[in-house]
Amino acid sequence: MAVQKSAAKRGRPRAYDPDVALARAMSVFWDAGYAATSLDDLRAATGMNRPSIYAAFGDKLALYRTLLDRYRETARSGMAQALAPEVPLREALARVYKAALALYLPRKADARGCFLIGTAVTEAARNAAVRASLAAGLKEIDAAFETRIRLAVDRGELPRRANAPARAKMASAALYSLAIHSRAGASRTELDAIVNAALDLICG
Repeated sequence: MAVQKSAAKRGRPRAYDPDVALARAMSVFWDAGYAATSLDDLRAATGMNRPSIYAAFGDKLALYRTLLDRYRETARSGMAQALAPEVPLREALARVYKAALALYLPRKADARGCFLIGTAVTEAARNAAVRASLAAGLKEIDAAFETRIRLAVDRGELPRRANAPARAKMASAALYSLAIHSRAGASRTELDAIVNAALDLICG
C-alpha cells in the first residue's frame, strides 16, 4: 500500500520589508557613523533580531556596504534627473544643490549632511573596500558634472576656453561643502550663499 505523502509545508513568510529595514539601518549609520553603530542599534531600528540581520544582509560591514551602494545609486539617479540637458546649466546645477539640501537639511529632522561624505570618509582610512566605494562615488559625481558642463560649452552657454574638468571639480567641491556645513549646523541662508557663489563661479 502506497504511503501518501503530506503536502510540503510552505516556508514561514518573511516578517520584514527589506526596503524598510535598509532605510532604518541607513538612518542609524547616518546619525552615528559606522564605528559608533552597534548591532543592537541596528536590531532596535529594524525590529529584526541578530540572526535575521545576518541572514538577510550579512554582517555589519556587509550591510553598510550595501547601503553605500544604494546611496550611490540614488545619487546617480538624482543627478541625472537634475542635470537634464533640456534646462540651462545654471538651472541644472541649482537643481542638484536644491535636491542635496533637501536631503542634507530635512525640514522635520536634524541636519545630517551627506551619507557618503559623513560616514565613509572616516571609515575609508582603515577599510580598503569602503575607501574604494568612496572614491568611486566621488568620481561618479565629478563625471556627471563634467558631462553636463561639456554640453554647456558645446551649446555656447560657456566659452570654448572653459575648462570643463576644473569647473566640474568646483561643482563637486560646492556639493561637499554643503554636506559638511549643513552637518555643522549652518543656516539655510549660509548654505544658499555657498550655492549662489558656486553658480556664479562655474557659470560665469
